[in-house]
Amino acid sequence: MMNTNANDPIDLVYTWVDDRFPGYRVLLGQYATNAHDRNPNRTRDNLDMLRYSLRSVHHYLPWIRKIRILSCRPQVPDWLVADHPRISVIHHDQIMDEGMLPTFNSFAIISHLHLIPGLTRRFLYFEDDMFAARPFCPDELMASDGHIQFYPRFSATPDAQYRHHHGKSPWNLALAHTNHLLDDVYGPTRRNSVNHVPLFIDSQAWGAMVERWAESFEITRHSRFRAMGNIASEYLYPHYMVNEGLGRLCTYWETYRRTAYVGLENHRWLNAIALAFQNWRQPMFITMNDNFDEHPNPKAVAHIRAWLTRRFPWPSPFERIPPGR
Repeated sequence: MMNTNANDPIDLVYTWVDDRFPGYRVLLGQYATNAHDRNPNRTRDNLDMLRYSLRSVHHYLPWIRKIRILSCRPQVPDWLVADHPRISVIHHDQIMDEGMLPTFNSFAIISHLHLIPGLTRRFLYFEDDMFAARPFCPDELMASDGHIQFYPRFSATPDAQYRHHHGKSPWNLALAHTNHLLDDVYGPTRRNSVNHVPLFIDSQAWGAMVERWAESFEITRHSRFRAMGNIASEYLYPHYMVNEGLGRLCTYWETYRRTAYVGLENHRWLNAIALAFQNWRQPMFITMNDNFDEHPNPKAVAHIRAWLTRRFPWPSPFERIPPGR
């Protein structure tokens, strides 16, 4: 049984990359073979979201012990106070085998999260487009019985039979393959998707999960891009924890009340309505997913930047203040 003491220290891990970093797009182009591989939605940092996410964490979650930013070498945000004692940048080559690099596959990267040196037993995992939206305590991440809570959605995920379907996106192929693995161990069933929000991870359980499906994780880790036969750990982990008696799926109402997912579109007014609604709701977490495609609308981007500045106006101690401010 995992330790569920809410007073234990908790770290936070980000995954982040910026395709504007010199040489990154050239490197990606050397390995990319199709449009999915080149999709800028997954590597673009035109909104500086990591900066604002760090502001949200510092302001609302003062109980976080240390923060790790996992990225590809040699990337470090140019505005980051990299020598701050509470934050550090970890590069892929510090926790991944040389033969797996370079990688552009988030499935491969996050399968190594538990190997980050010095990480607390339990930690929060944020992607750089995720934000804390109000204060909350660690015990709000757990059910009344001490088990970690996860946030299901109404929608079901693709059945295992679709894991070899060439018409599916890499994400849906991974969901179908992950369902195949879960079916083999726990029996076939339809499973709900899980809301795309931060994960509260028990590192020992995460490591045990990787060991349970070692062969499929090895395939995933050696895939430079998302590919058929990959595991989506952010989907596998909640269902693994629930089936092992270590986690709980909360109610749909709790998913709605505590979490928010906003798909950012190239239409300013759509974004304005969606974000105003989230301001009114005050969930624990907000995820702002880049749906801009290849050509972001400058007006839509400017509107989102302005919203982020208003919503998270307090510079964190982790960012350098520009001269003259």
